[in-house]
Amino acid sequence: MEFIGHFRRLTPVQRNTFIACFLGWSLDAFDFFILVFCVSALAAQFHMKPSEILEANFLTLAMRPVGAFLFGLMADRFGRRPTLMVDIIAYSVFELGSAFAPSFKSFLLMRALFGIAMGGEWGVGAALAFETLPAEGRGFFSGLLQEGYATGYLFASLIYFSVFSYVGWRGMFVIGALPAFLVIYIRTKVEESPAWLQGKTVRDAESRLWRDIKSNVGLFLFVVLLMFAFNSFSHGTQDIYPTFLQKNMHFTPKTVGLIAIVYNIGALLGGVLFGTWSEKIGRRRAIVIAALLSIPAIPLFAFSHTAPMLALGAFLMQFMVQGAWGVIPAHLNELSPPAVRGTLPGFAYQVGNLLSSRNSVIQAKVAEGSYGGSFAPVLGWTVLIVAALVALVTGLGRERRGADLSNTT
Repeated sequence: MEFIGHFRRLTPVQRNTFIACFLGWSLDAFDFFILVFCVSALAAQFHMKPSEILEANFLTLAMRPVGAFLFGLMADRFGRRPTLMVDIIAYSVFELGSAFAPSFKSFLLMRALFGIAMGGEWGVGAALAFETLPAEGRGFFSGLLQEGYATGYLFASLIYFSVFSYVGWRGMFVIGALPAFLVIYIRTKVEESPAWLQGKTVRDAESRLWRDIKSNVGLFLFVVLLMFAFNSFSHGTQDIYPTFLQKNMHFTPKTVGLIAIVYNIGALLGGVLFGTWSEKIGRRRAIVIAALLSIPAIPLFAFSHTAPMLALGAFLMQFMVQGAWGVIPAHLNELSPPAVRGTLPGFAYQVGNLLSSRNSVIQAKVAEGSYGGSFAPVLGWTVLIVAALVALVTGLGRERRGADLSNTT
């Protein structure tokens, strides 16, 4: 009922804007997570180890700060709406290019270019959404918007479950080009951010960005560290999990896809619940609680021996991981200086992401080298260390719950 109530209070413009930003992030994540389901198939195609294939995942993550910076500047200078459309077209084109890569080197190039486009979507979409939405219910919308990421993973799970056996990894990436059609919806239904329109006559985005970073260097470095911890938390529990289920548990594509569907439903529920709860108990407290509650789920998540128990463990894990993440869009936009809200949150987010970008490669190499190819101990240690880091860094920071996001000057 609360879900329906929040949406009823939105104007048609606000509702269309939120839907567009949610789908933009969902389909961006959908395109990213297609790769994690195809690691084993790509390894067989190119005669490589999973750790070598995961270099493509590393390149995507490592290039995201470039996209956050470039598309963020475009958003602050030319507007959120046109920048979002360009970004969605770009990541769809590079996803399609990945499908037709004739060699692993060309595949790596496509994933690097995709990473640039992927890096631009979060900051631009979040700025457009929160500058358009009312302050009331911001925690709820933060949780729901961030779980566009889990929704994208869920889409990828459903496609993998349904059609991978028929279309293979190349067909999966062809399907990944479909998000380009979202641009039609944005072009016809979405208006520019009123906050950006209000401040556009006094904007010098690039100079304001560096000036604001210099004057808020402590905040910028804190957000980078926070996002390093958060990206290690999410990618450390998600990116190699399908490979763990395929290689160690020897599950079929349908079983792997079904387990992924289950844990992404958990992610969606956790993000919305903790995002909404953060309105009452505070952003930091909600994040700390979610992060610490992921630790008791480790035995079920990594060391169960049956598909139902692994699905339950993964459901609980992603409920907590994305519960913590559900607070982040509102939290970072509230902390950001107004004039560079389109750039600074996304840029800091992606710099933190860069610092954690080799996470899956390191996990795979440790599993291959120290645990005889077993991913379970690596997954367990990752959660224990990173969850504690997320809780510690968050607790040491500050928050500006309820800050005014109605202007950009």
